[in-house]
Amino acid sequence: MVAIVDGGSTKCDWVILDDFNKVFLKTETIGFNPNNTEAELIVPEIEKNISLGAVKNSIIKVFFYGSGCGVASNRASIRGELQKFFTKAEIIVKEDLTAAAYAAYNGKPAVVCILGTGSNSCYFDGTNLKVKLPSLGFLMDDGNGSSIGKQLVRRYFMQKLPEDLHQEFEKVYNLSIEEVLKNMYHTSMPNAYLANFNRFVVERKDHPYFKKMIFDEMISFFNYQVLPYEESKEAEINFIGSIAYYYEDILRSAAAELNLNVGYIVQKPIESLVNYHIKYIL
Repeated sequence: MVAIVDGGSTKCDWVILDDFNKVFLKTETIGFNPNNTEAELIVPEIEKNISLGAVKNSIIKVFFYGSGCGVASNRASIRGELQKFFTKAEIIVKEDLTAAAYAAYNGKPAVVCILGTGSNSCYFDGTNLKVKLPSLGFLMDDGNGSSIGKQLVRRYFMQKLPEDLHQEFEKVYNLSIEEVLKNMYHTSMPNAYLANFNRFVVERKDHPYFKKMIFDEMISFFNYQVLPYEESKEAEINFIGSIAYYYEDILRSAAAELNLNVGYIVQKPIESLVNYHIKYIL
C-alpha cells in the first residue's frame, strides 16, 4: 500500500492506495506544519486515527507534502516522526508547493498558487518546479486565511469595522483581547486560529466593506507572490486552497485588474494529487 498526504497547517488529507493503485482509504488528521507544531505531537495525533493504525504495517511508501516543508531541517523532522509510525515504509517528504504543482497540472505550464490558511507560489512546466521566492512563513501572509482573519480581528478591536459588521462580530464571537492574545502567543497554531475567522467573512463576502478588504488582499498577493514570475503575464495562473475557492469571484476581479489570467481553482487538491501519482509516479 501507498499513502499520499496533502498536509496543510490546519489539517492533513490522507489517501491510501492498494497494490493495484485503487483508493483503499480516505481519512483526515490535524495539520502538521513543523514551523508551529511540536514534532513530538505528530505521532500521538496520527495514533488517534484508528483507520491509519489498522493499515500502517501494510504501507511501504508514504508521500507527504506539507506546509512548512520547504526547509530541509523541517522535512527531516517530519520524515523522522512519520518513520516512527510507519516503521516499514519509505518516507518521502516534500513541500506543499510540489503537491500544488502536481495537483494543478493539466498538461501545460502554469503559475501555481496556494491560497489557504497560508500562501505560496511557483511555476511548473510539467517537469521542473521553479520557486523564485523564499518561504517567509508569517511574512508571506498576503491574501491567505491567516491574513484575512488577522485583518478582521484587528479592525474589530481598532474599531475600523462598519457599525453593522462590528455589532454582528461582537454578537457571534463575544471576543476579548485576552482570549486573542492567549491564542496568538500561547498556542501552537496561531495561523490556524486566525484563519478560522474567515467563516464570518465568507458568510458576508458580498458586503461592500469586505469586498474591498478581500480585493486589496488579493491585489497584494498577486503583487508579491505572482508578478515576480515573468511567466505570469502569459501563463495560466491556477490556484489550490479553500481561500481561493471561497473568494473566487473577488480573486478573479483582482487578477483582471492586473491583466492576469486565472485558470482553474481547486478547493481540495488531494484527488488531483492522487491522480498525478497514479499517472506519473507510481
